Amino acid sequence: MHTLTKGNPIKLVIMFTIPLLIGNIFQQLYSFMDALIVGRIIGETALAAVGATGSLTFLVIGFAQGTTAGLSILTAQAYGAGDGRAVRRSFATSIWISLAIAVVLTAVSVTLTEPLLIFMQTPKAILPGAIAFLRIMFAGTIASMGFNLLSNMIRALGDSRTPLLFLIIATIINIALDFLFILEFKMGVAGAGVATVSAEFISALLCWIYIKHRIPLLVLRRKDMAIDFKLIKDHLKVGLPMGFQMSIIAIGSVILQIMLNTLGTDAVAAYTAAGRIDQLATLPASSFGVTMATYAAQNLGAKEYGRIRRGVHQTLLLNVSISAILGFLIIVFGKPLVNLFLGPNEPAVTALAQTYFHFNASMYWLLAILFTIRNLLQGLGQSVVPTIAGFFELFMRAFAGVVLVANFGFAGASLANPLAWFGSVLVLVSAYFRTMKKLRQQEDEQVHELE
Repeated sequence: MHTLTKGNPIKLVIMFTIPLLIGNIFQQLYSFMDALIVGRIIGETALAAVGATGSLTFLVIGFAQGTTAGLSILTAQAYGAGDGRAVRRSFATSIWISLAIAVVLTAVSVTLTEPLLIFMQTPKAILPGAIAFLRIMFAGTIASMGFNLLSNMIRALGDSRTPLLFLIIATIINIALDFLFILEFKMGVAGAGVATVSAEFISALLCWIYIKHRIPLLVLRRKDMAIDFKLIKDHLKVGLPMGFQMSIIAIGSVILQIMLNTLGTDAVAAYTAAGRIDQLATLPASSFGVTMATYAAQNLGAKEYGRIRRGVHQTLLLNVSISAILGFLIIVFGKPLVNLFLGPNEPAVTALAQTYFHFNASMYWLLAILFTIRNLLQGLGQSVVPTIAGFFELFMRAFAGVVLVANFGFAGASLANPLAWFGSVLVLVSAYFRTMKKLRQQEDEQVHELE
């Protein structure tokens, strides 16, 4: 395992982020390849069916991902403090919490799949495919939550490379199963869902085997698994706000998707294709953010307050610069990228997607600020401000869906993300400056004590 509490901050951040970024790219390839294979093999209607489920998938799976990321922050803090017993107890507590959440999420989401899609005014032409795909994805919630929990625990101990290896293996399996279920077994859109869930289950299994044989610090004994309600409460205080924050953001996406569905299949297909490219292009920003959470948590546990300040300043500069460059490239090369999904014979869809890129890609630098500061605060155990920032994202996306789409059509929908990022950053920046001031004061107190 690796510590982020010693050595050059920005070098450590970059070295931790590179495997994380590559892993996130492969994780995004799950949905990217689903959309590409479905769009090119089955057609635009099938692509729209997959796309229409995106906001609901994010609502449920995003909650699971956010919660497990929050749970691992306490594990990282214990590791930074050098307390092996606390690391194992944190891991065990996180497993109990994750199992309970996965069971509840699966039961509720599978039951409500069809009513929710109907409520969202999903076009009738794509409704059957959307229902089939989404139910399978929701049924696999435990696989998704299991992989995210285990990979986050491995990263909490400073290892971002091992989860990358498992993601690469799982992505290859996912692509192979996509072709098998869609082409060979003729399962249609449902085949893409089965392929994704199967790949996530394999990822989780590989992580568990690796932990059991290679990370003795995370090998649990019977006494570690004893249920401690105080520990559960402490973990829920960090994990649930991060999970709810993701769901709050997703609710805004659901409202936007409802209005987008009223614009027709072309608009849904364009938003789906552009959104998949958008997700890949913003992975560096989100990966630096995830690194910052682990970096801040470990250094907080080690009481290295000065290192936290230096690390976040350097990361902000690098993250903003990379994001601005990627945004420019996406705007320039957007058209051929969209054609990967549907081919060159859908000019109306391609034109709509290019509109999306002009509004979104030009603001990637703002998203980089959001990810870096939000994850810094979460890594330091602050959950209230990021949650409030999530409400601002919800409000902005809802405003775009209800007001801007009604008045400006697809261009209004394309404004939703930049507006959400802006609203969130407004909240986060003030908390960021207060936190930097507090860290400086704690660093000065340490210096005086040494003197």
